[in-house]
Amino acid sequence: MTETAELNRERPREDAGERETLISMLDFLRATVVLKVSGLTDEQAASRSVAASALTPAGLVKHLTGVERYWFSIDFAGHDLPEPWSAENSGAFAVEPGDTLADLVAAYRAECARSNAAVADADLDERAHADGNSFTLRYAFAHMIEETARHCGHLDLLRESIDGQTGQ
Repeated sequence: MTETAELNRERPREDAGERETLISMLDFLRATVVLKVSGLTDEQAASRSVAASALTPAGLVKHLTGVERYWFSIDFAGHDLPEPWSAENSGAFAVEPGDTLADLVAAYRAECARSNAAVADADLDERAHADGNSFTLRYAFAHMIEETARHCGHLDLLRESIDGQTGQ
């Protein structure tokens, strides 16, 4: 079970420059992911709380970990890192036996830190370094804000279905 006390979640400054606005908005949404799953047991986090959906809170955290790696470290920075998921587990939404929520949240936080380090010295207009990619860092931030926010909405629905918790 993850604990809310571990969470450091700060609202983005509303008067910051472009780079700080993008980074702080994404960091806020990243912290929201952790907040949304905080307090769930591993069983709750792996449950399909919306009957017609295969999404689980744990699966969403796992997916977002892989997306962070792809967009910032692999595709933008061009780092030689292992693929976050296989062709058979495209998107890494599936929770594997032995996956615990605490481990998945720790991996997510570590990947977010790696993402921040991978782009720390890059200009927003800098282009992706991996072969076949031409997007700018600005685009990567905007995409990841959208991706993370969308999945925070999914976590809202899943969490409310599991234990009734809503908000934030």
